[in-house]
Amino acid sequence: MTKAISKQQDLDKITEVIQQYFEGLHQGDIKKLDVIFHADAVLKSPGMRRTKSQWLDLVSSRQTPKSQNAAFNYRILSVDVVNHQAMVKLYCPLFAHHYIDFIGLLKEDGQWCIVNKMYDDL
Repeated sequence: MTKAISKQQDLDKITEVIQQYFEGLHQGDIKKLDVIFHADAVLKSPGMRRTKSQWLDLVSSRQTPKSQNAAFNYRILSVDVVNHQAMVKLYCPLFAHHYIDFIGLLKEDGQWCIVNKMYDDL
């Protein structure tokens, strides 16, 4: 396999993970979110830190954008891949907020998963 094909396959897999992230957020589907986040992932915004478990509890307890008929306007702004690590910049409109997320992923055991999420409202 050439490096170009391998890199494209990685980009495709990363995009799949991010699409699942968007769908999980929009639908409030913690099962979709749980499988794409590493067990020890940490979610951070200025002045706030959450474990994966704390965040999933929050997602499961709130109304969903889908239930409020919110448009599905999530977007990938950029993707940077270096070997087995990636940083993806996202636009995530949730409720009255317009978040920019920086999602850190690692490829371990052949699978891409989210290990870090930093986000802030515009």
